[in-house]
Amino acid sequence: MNAPAVRSVLITGGNGGLGLGIARYFLRRDPEALVWLGVRANRGNAENLVMEYEGRCRLIDLEVTSSAAWSLAVEKIVEDCGRLDVLVNNAGMHRDCLLAAMPDEGWHSVIAANLDSVFLGCRAVVTPMMRQRFGRVINIASLSAILPPLGQTNYAAAKAGVVAFSQTLAKEVARSGITVNSLLPGYIDTEALADMDVEARKATQRGIPMRRFGTPEEVASAVYFLAGVDAAYVTGAAIKIDGGIF
Repeated sequence: MNAPAVRSVLITGGNGGLGLGIARYFLRRDPEALVWLGVRANRGNAENLVMEYEGRCRLIDLEVTSSAAWSLAVEKIVEDCGRLDVLVNNAGMHRDCLLAAMPDEGWHSVIAANLDSVFLGCRAVVTPMMRQRFGRVINIASLSAILPPLGQTNYAAAKAGVVAFSQTLAKEVARSGITVNSLLPGYIDTEALADMDVEARKATQRGIPMRRFGTPEEVASAVYFLAGVDAAYVTGAAIKIDGGIF
C-alpha cells in the first residue's frame, strides 16, 4: 500500500539530540511531512527547530507516561491533520545502578519512561491508524536490549521489553496496513554521552569495530526508511545500529 502524500509524524523525546535529529531528517527529506515534537517543560532546542521550519514543525505537550496525555495529543493531531501516519517512540531515560543498591523508584521510573511509554503511545495510535489502513510505528530500543552492560538491569529489561512488544504488536496489526519495528542504537553521539571524558571516549571507541560513535542522522535514516513505502514489507524487525558491536 502506498504511503499518503502528506505524512503526519509524531516524535517523542522531541527536545533531545536524537529526537531533533530524526525530526530534522524528515523535514529535510520530505517537504510534505508535518512533524510534531512531543515535549514536556523544557522546550529550548525544539522551539528553535519549530522556528526554523515554521508551519511544518509543531510542538505538542506530551507526558509519555500518562495515558490521558497520549489521548489528548493523538486527538489533537488527528483533528488538525485528519490522520497520524508515523509514530516514533523515542523518549526514554536511564538511571544506571547495580541491582543490589537500586531503589524501587530507580526501577519503576526507568520502566515507565522506556517501556510503559511505548505501550501507551502504541495503544493511542493503533485505532486511528487501523481506521485509515496505514501506519508506521518505529520504537527506539537500545543495544542494551541484547548486550546489556553492568548496572542496567532496569534499562536493559525495559528496552528488551520494547523489542518483544514491537514484534508482538507487528503481528496484531499486520493486516491493517501498519508496520511496527524497533531500532537498537549503540553509542550515538548525543547529550547522553556528553559527560564521558576524553579517555573514556577513546576506550569505548576502541571496542567498536568502526572505531567511532554513530550520529543522530545515521539513526534517523533508518527511521525514515522504516516510515516509508519502501519498507512496506518490513515489520517486526529489530535492527541494530551500532558500528558492528556483536
